[in-house]
Amino acid sequence: ICFHLQGNQRNTHIGLYDLRTKQNEHLYTFEKDLHIISCSVNNERTLLAVSFCQYTEEERASQLLQSVSKYLTLLIEIHPINNVRVLKAVDSCVRVQFLYPVEGRNASTESRLLLVSEDKYIEQFDIHVAEEEHKVVIQKTGQLPRAKVVDDLVWAQWDMMEQRLFYIVPKESKSTLRCVQFYPDENFNSILESHLDIAVNDTQLKLVNFGYDYCQHQDVASKSLNLQVFTSKAGGLCVCCSLTSDIPHEIMYSIYFLHKGYSKTFTVSLERTESHQLKEVAFMNLDYYVAAYLPGQFLHLLNIQHPDLLCYSLFLTGEDARIDALQNCSIRSPRVSTVLDCEAGSLYAVSISDSALLQFLQKSKRDCERLAALHCVLLYFQHTEDLEMQIIRWISENLSTCHSFDPIQEFIIASLYCRMCPETQNLDKLLPYTSLHDWVGVVPGVISATDIISLPVLEFQNSKGFWEKLNSNLESVKYAEPHLHYHNNVLRREWRSLSEEREERRTTAYLRNIFENAKKYVLVYIIFTLSYFAQARLVPLFEEEDYQQQLLMGLMVAQLKDHLMRHLQYVGKKKIDQIVLDYVANLLNLVHRIMKEVWRRYQLHSCVFCFDERGTAGEFAVFHIMSRILEAANGMCMPLPPGFHTLHLGLGVRCLPLHTLLHYIDNGVLQLTETCVRKLLK
Repeated sequence: ICFHLQGNQRNTHIGLYDLRTKQNEHLYTFEKDLHIISCSVNNERTLLAVSFCQYTEEERASQLLQSVSKYLTLLIEIHPINNVRVLKAVDSCVRVQFLYPVEGRNASTESRLLLVSEDKYIEQFDIHVAEEEHKVVIQKTGQLPRAKVVDDLVWAQWDMMEQRLFYIVPKESKSTLRCVQFYPDENFNSILESHLDIAVNDTQLKLVNFGYDYCQHQDVASKSLNLQVFTSKAGGLCVCCSLTSDIPHEIMYSIYFLHKGYSKTFTVSLERTESHQLKEVAFMNLDYYVAAYLPGQFLHLLNIQHPDLLCYSLFLTGEDARIDALQNCSIRSPRVSTVLDCEAGSLYAVSISDSALLQFLQKSKRDCERLAALHCVLLYFQHTEDLEMQIIRWISENLSTCHSFDPIQEFIIASLYCRMCPETQNLDKLLPYTSLHDWVGVVPGVISATDIISLPVLEFQNSKGFWEKLNSNLESVKYAEPHLHYHNNVLRREWRSLSEEREERRTTAYLRNIFENAKKYVLVYIIFTLSYFAQARLVPLFEEEDYQQQLLMGLMVAQLKDHLMRHLQYVGKKKIDQIVLDYVANLLNLVHRIMKEVWRRYQLHSCVFCFDERGTAGEFAVFHIMSRILEAANGMCMPLPPGFHTLHLGLGVRCLPLHTLLHYIDNGVLQLTETCVRKLLK
């Protein structure tokens, strides 16, 4: 990060801050007080580009300097400090930005520099250097080669990490967002175009991530668009825009989820605020989330990958929304998880705190807050044993307080999604990430409106990384993305149909194949992993055969294989077999994990089949939780670990009165198993 500061002797110093070493390096000194507009150093740190204002309008009027250009742009050799070359001497403000090759590339004899003019054009200079007598000097003495990158733009944003230039040009009643990608060994090309329904003021150019001009900021901000483009590692592309509202004490902003094909406009009513305190919303890029932040009012964490349901976005107010270090709106997010406080000149690393999020989850009273926090914890953070233990404990304490969703279902589905998706590309589009199909609740204080927008057009060849992932996301939207996710409707119908068939029809070739799936591909692996996972066998699960569970496991394996084969043929049958095996095994492990933590919490032991005494309060609590696990499993049509029903019935015998026990058995809540019947008879 190139920066400048004024010294005690009216000098202006230009330095470089290294994000990795967190050290400042001095680059150059002007022996006078200058108003620096922009500065940038090349990758080899041999060239420095600087643009500055030579005088103010008052100085120009008083000194009759009409023939002298107001702004000067210089190119300086700094290895060592040597020649100075004038690139621009104009009356319009200019920003400079060197391009950087890929990391790890050897030192180059060529540097490329972008010049961004407030006259609404951007051009690129090619600068060739040579080493002469231990000096790095510019080779050409005449004009440097240049190329026009873009014309007639009204807004531009530089992506320093990925060497991308986003810009907006006005087009009739709408605006067109485009992106130019710069390559290390080639030139540049336009790679994206998207039409946005955003009204722009074409009289004032707004620049993002091209440096911060303290003197012009207030004037420009009042006339230009507050807009930022954010990208994510998973191929998400969002345009965040602050809107004007005619209603006092009301804030409006829109998020265009270009990778999903729709936008959401949010209206927030503010309370207890003075009109002079109302400022623009600041946006921050947290990769998986985009944050809309109004200091002293709210912090809105918007889920980029799953923005369809509002309940997966976290809206915080009061002390929960307070970020102590960021109390003004002059902040920018120049890169992922980084915020620049423009007024204070401070750079901060920003991330979601897992401990703070868990505390918020534990104290939340609204379902929308609980669901958003739970979803964030499960999908955003790396799963550790301690984190899972805290989540399971919260779930066991709040089974009866969550009314619009089942926390057990959400824990299992979201955890499976988090564990499985990183293994294979595009698997995130095929596996379910939530147990909910829709959300009818509201988020207090927020009104949301959704609009369908046209998908962006991509033009690239053999591009990897972000553009490949974005293109994959767009293809999913074109082919009706919600229908790509695995759903249990067909599984439920077939399981019920096969479960009700007569015994003599259970010997068909199809059913034999189903049971082979359960035994050959799942059961042996499950017993091994459960034995390893349980270690001391804290939970007394019996390794028994359960016809209904084997049937359900086999059906799930068969249908999940068919689903993945339709969309992931290129990974091969062997890989898909392994994905399905891991999915079902992890599912059963998660259920076992819940039971293990609950068993440990209530300090139970293996004597649940001693029927000569009544169950303890702890056993009754565990019986209740197992009943909720069974209810969650039936709701999702998912199998349970071998021995679950035997253990559940054993606890029921100890905890329930006889008539209640028989009633539970008659209604299918408790299922008689051969193991338990034998123990009862003994």
